[in-house]
This record gives sequence, C-alpha cells and structure tokens, in this order.
Amino acid sequence: MIVLEFRQVSKKFKQVVIAQEMNLQIRDGSFSVIFGAPGTGKSTLLRLITGLDQPDKGEIYLRGENMAKVSAADRNIGYVPQSFALYPHYSVFDNIAYPLQLMGVRRVDYTSVVEQVAQQLQITHLLQKKPDQCSGGEKQRVAIARGIVKNTKIFILDDPLTGLDFKLRERLFDDLRQMREDLGATFIYTTSDPLETLILAEDIHVLDGGQIIETGPTPQLYWQPKHVRTMQLLGFPNTNVLPGQVENGHCVVGNLRFPLEMNGNSAHAGESRVAVRPQHLQINPSSGSGFLTAPAEITLVEDLGGDLHVYLALNQTPLEALIPNTSIDLLTEGSATIGIHPRHMRVYDAASGQYIGQGRA
Repeated sequence: MIVLEFRQVSKKFKQVVIAQEMNLQIRDGSFSVIFGAPGTGKSTLLRLITGLDQPDKGEIYLRGENMAKVSAADRNIGYVPQSFALYPHYSVFDNIAYPLQLMGVRRVDYTSVVEQVAQQLQITHLLQKKPDQCSGGEKQRVAIARGIVKNTKIFILDDPLTGLDFKLRERLFDDLRQMREDLGATFIYTTSDPLETLILAEDIHVLDGGQIIETGPTPQLYWQPKHVRTMQLLGFPNTNVLPGQVENGHCVVGNLRFPLEMNGNSAHAGESRVAVRPQHLQINPSSGSGFLTAPAEITLVEDLGGDLHVYLALNQTPLEALIPNTSIDLLTEGSATIGIHPRHMRVYDAASGQYIGQGRA
C-alpha cells in the first residue's frame, strides 16, 4: 500500500528549480531513504510533505487524501529536523512533550508516553535536565524522541545524525531500525551519506536534478542501478565513470574493448559512460584471470587498515581502487597495470544516463 505519493510536483525558489514534475511513492511501513548529494532539495521535499511549504504545481497525497487544503498542523506527521531545535528554557521532558502539549493533551495523560519514549532512546536520566546540560549526541536523541512521541504512523527525519561521531551514529542506526519496527510506522529519512543510506534503507529514492531518478529496494539499487548517477552516488569510495563508445555490440574505453550483454534486445550505438566500482578494480592482476588490462599510474596510496585506497590515472582520467591490504610494501606510487573484469563494467547512455548493458567475457 502507498502511504505517500507525489504526482507531478514542481517547486522552485528564486528561479532555482527544487522539484520538477516529481513523482514519488512511499510504501506504508517502510524505512524509506531519500538520498542525494548536498543541496539537491531533500529538506525542501520534506517540507512539502509536512505542509511547511506548498508545491507550485502538482498534487501530494497522504494516506490517499489530497493535501492541497490540509494544514501542516493537521497532517499528523512526526518531524525530526536536521538541527536540534530544542527549547533551551524547557527541560528535556518538556521538549519531548511539546508536540503533545500543542495538541491539547493533558500532562497526566502524556507523562507515561514521554517516559516510554525516553526509555526507548536511553535518555531517561536526562528528563529533568536542560538541553545545555546535554552532549551533542544526547541532544540528538532528545530531538528524535520529540519527533516520535506523537501518536502517528508517519515520521520524517531530516538528516538527523549529521555531525555526530561514527560510533554514536552506529548505535543510533540500530535504535532507529528497532524503533521503526516497534512502532510499525513509516520512516522517511533524508541523507547525502551513502553508507548511512545502505545501512538504514529498505527502499531508496535517489534525488538528482529535481527528479527522483530511481527508486527501489537497497540491494537492487546498489548492485543493479539503472541510472549512472545512482551508481556514482551510492557507494564508497567514489564509483569510477569513464567515457566510452558503443559500437556493433561492443564497448570501447580507451584501449579496452569488450562485448556487451545488452539490456533487453535493444540495439544501441554512440557515446556512453562506463561505471566500475573501486572494489572491482585490480592492480597488477595475475595473467589468465580474465581481466581487461591497461597501463596506469598510481598517484597516491592511503592505508585504511584492512584496505588500501589507491588513486590512479588512466590516460589522464582519475580512478580509485579499494583493494585488500595484503601487499602494502609492494604497492607504491608509480607505474602499474590495472585490471577490470568485463562483468563489473556497467554501461550507460551518455545523454540520458540510462542503463544500456554490462560487459561479458
């Protein structure tokens, strides 16, 4: 069942297009992540959902109802902003309870609800403190608690873990997933962090250029992205994208040429973009391994502990590789041979960014 739907929604600020005839569907009960680069309008999209902003064109449906004439206060959505936005003169208890106070709920009726949410987020010991007596991580938990305290089944989380250290973020990842399951609710979460997206999302909606360019379950979007921007954005380190040319069922990238397994039966010819994840790039591969090989130049090697992050140049095109850290003494800056298996080369149309096919041995 679809709980939220955008139909041809457009929005711009000062001639800057934020959404252009955008279509979006969020499944009821899902943990859906709206993922995109910084500045692509993720927060504005959430403001359109909550009713803090109105679309210039198009329609937004929530639980099957057109939201055109429904105020933000009447949409019954839990909202966790990017900033803490806590009231410094209120206690943590009253900050969490504030949405219920606005709804006219009596203190005697909401006390147990606030205490239950605080216990769930392990901040019971903070309830009588003021926000300035809390650490950054504690303030973030208070903000999340305030967002989920309402009796609703849809929660908006606007990049709520930004600025927190990774260990705390890891702990909150588990908390958020468990909360979503316990509440049986729909979580709509925005972030520009690919790792955060892959850890949290059941469904990913990739926002780019004012459009949702691709949507689907996490494994599908990571392993079989249909748009080159999805593959570029969704992964760490950055996906390598090389200029290519498709001709006669083959793709040519510099001195590399390989046959294509086309998407469907459609023929294609012309300029392309060939995407290869850093994990699939080999350095000095053994002969007879089925890799396409080419000479390259190693410009920098970063030791990440278990892996090496290697920066290279192939015909002046920058590349990145992520390889197991088993030969740090042997891998240095200078000339090298790179190897790419054709199966790991996904080919996209240069103009539309749409998937054409992948290499085959």
